[in-house]
Amino acid sequence: MQLHKEGYRVIAWSFLIIIVINYFLHKLNDIYWLNSIFSIVSLIFFMLIVYFFRFPARSVKALPNEVVAPVDGKVVVIEEVFEPEYFKDKRLQISIFMSPLNVHATRYPVSGKVIYSKYYKGKHLVAWHPKSSELNERTTIVVDNPVIGPVMFRQIAGAVARRIENYSKVGDEVQQCADAGFIKFGSRVDVFLPLNTEVDVVIGDKTRGGETIIAEVMTQLQNSMKPV
Repeated sequence: MQLHKEGYRVIAWSFLIIIVINYFLHKLNDIYWLNSIFSIVSLIFFMLIVYFFRFPARSVKALPNEVVAPVDGKVVVIEEVFEPEYFKDKRLQISIFMSPLNVHATRYPVSGKVIYSKYYKGKHLVAWHPKSSELNERTTIVVDNPVIGPVMFRQIAGAVARRIENYSKVGDEVQQCADAGFIKFGSRVDVFLPLNTEVDVVIGDKTRGGETIIAEVMTQLQNSMKPV
């Protein structure tokens, strides 16, 4: 199982702490069954930490105008909203909620050039709260795709998440499905697309980051080919 680089330090420290605690517990306590139970619980806890930082290889053969899910999770919002931070106009928002058991790596939904990347320190409302997109700790990234134009996605920390890693820097040329960052312990990601977008998911659908195609943005060429 491939691990995300954000997990190396956490896993190493967790392993060291568990070993030290178990060592002293066995030294100071001669109750065999209690030591055995604690050892088993420690092993399960460590395995859960390792599992959380898994980073499975993903790839998809998407068309140039198709948008892939940036994360694993469940679609919780599909609606037309006013986006005030960057676009300052109406956009189609697709939101994906991640539970602590989902893969938490964030992947680029489209290829292109990063033209905006900003971090905001904020609150830690539950990730499905309507105001979490505006009030929670978050990062906003905009990638300018040569076919469909600028696409925004926003990493949002939840009630449990306390740290967002964002690798996007303005000027970077990025590839669809590539590693864009990591959100630690429960969160959500919002994607903001043009209004002329055909959505390929419905609320409640499960997504796989870097694999599930969530939308198809209608280009000018496609619109001209539609029958009047």
